[in-house]
This record gives sequence, structure tokens and C-alpha cells, in this order.
Amino acid sequence: MTEGNFKKFEFYDDCPVRNVLDRVGDKWSILIISILGECGTMRFNQLHQLIGNISQKMLTVTLRALEADGLVSRTMYPEIPPRVEYCLTPLGESLLPALEGLTRWAAENMPAVLASRQDYKGRTARVHAS
Repeated sequence: MTEGNFKKFEFYDDCPVRNVLDRVGDKWSILIISILGECGTMRFNQLHQLIGNISQKMLTVTLRALEADGLVSRTMYPEIPPRVEYCLTPLGESLLPALEGLTRWAAENMPAVLASRQDYKGRTARVHAS
């Protein structure tokens, strides 16, 4: 590969792949998008209970970021108590096929990944013990 081929990766802000991966590559975004894709419109507490091990603050931060990128829509109803619902936008829905492929790959290949990690740990432990 020539140096010229790397030029397209040079500018972080202009790289669509890096930009998208920055958003969906965090710990929670793919999970939230997948849940909303499967379950449809949900309230904050429903999402929080379904995910389980996410803090309310992290869920709020992640939902806001997904909303800022146009992947999730937030609707607030002027009721007492206030009701807020989240759903995927058409842009967010368009991401589902790619995420489904990644999810399927992960499910099919996780045993091999875990075995490789164990093998690597064993090899590096022997090297460090020497």
C-alpha cells in the first residue's frame, strides 16, 4: 500500500467511518439501538430496566448523543408526571441491518474469540514467567 492510500484516513473529522464508529463503538450505543429496533418506542425506565447494568447518567448521556446524531428521537409529553419516550429515527433504523450482521457474527464467533483470548493469556503468561 502506498503512502497516498493512507491520505484518506488522515483527517479525523472528515472520516465517515471513524465518526460513526465513535458514536456506535462505545459500550452502550449498539445495545440501545438494537433494543429500540426490536422493541420499538420505549420509556427511559423501561430501557434502564431492560439493560440493567447501566447507570441512569450513562443512559441519559448515551441517549442524548444518539439523539444529537439523529439516530434516536425523544418525545416528551406534558403530563404529570412527565412522560418521555425514545424511538429510532428512520436514520437509526437504517443502521439496524449492519448491527444485525455484527450481532450475528459476534454470537457465532464468540466461542472462538474466547478460546483465542485464553490461548493468548497462556502464551503470554509463559513468556513473562520465563
